[in-house]
Amino acid sequence: MAQKHFIEILNEEAPDISKSFFDLADNLRDNGGLDPKTFQLVYIGIKAAACQAGSVGAHAAYAKKAGASREEVLGAVLMSLMTNGVDGVAACIASAIEGFDRE
Repeated sequence: MAQKHFIEILNEEAPDISKSFFDLADNLRDNGGLDPKTFQLVYIGIKAAACQAGSVGAHAAYAKKAGASREEVLGAVLMSLMTNGVDGVAACIASAIEGFDRE
């Protein structure tokens, strides 16, 4: 049996908190002063610096839908070299490519 994604568990076990979290995320996305593509690229760079490959992969697909190129997504991951050294790139570059190519 496949392991549930944390979002599925959050939705089932804490639906009010899940809703609040996604309402906040939507509000930041819609009112943060960034266009959708830039928002996703910044998010990818932050998550890559934190070595969070799952988030990088998911948001690479969102960035592509928002009009980002493969080079822009990879560039967002590579920016983490300046903030986190090689760790973020090592942890996330494959996920970024897989996420971008997934859809």
